[in-house]
Amino acid sequence: MTETVSSPEGQQITLGPVGQQVVFENDEVRVWEITLAPGESQPWHHHHHPYLVLALEAADNRIDALAGGPPRLVHEPVGGVVYREPGEIHMLTNHGSTRYRSRLVELKRPTGGAPEGRR
Repeated sequence: MTETVSSPEGQQITLGPVGQQVVFENDEVRVWEITLAPGESQPWHHHHHPYLVLALEAADNRIDALAGGPPRLVHEPVGGVVYREPGEIHMLTNHGSTRYRSRLVELKRPTGGAPEGRR
């Protein structure tokens, strides 16, 4: 299913997938592989589920939100894990000088309630 949205300037943007390849999927989770060379981007995409990002190879990345605002610069160290809520339409760019590789785990059926053991 292709999703098209309008930018704040009114330009039509066709959204891409949240990752490059699904490496595992069941009723509860979908796991994506993402690999970006320096300067390479994952296209505009929309997360419909909460998700975790597990960095397998470190890099300095830039997150640009379609809604605007300044880009967010994030360093993702090897072994780092980040939790993010769904909703934001954004693009991820490897802003560093090393290859970035991660696994993105979409939580397809969140249970709700208070989070446990957040670090």
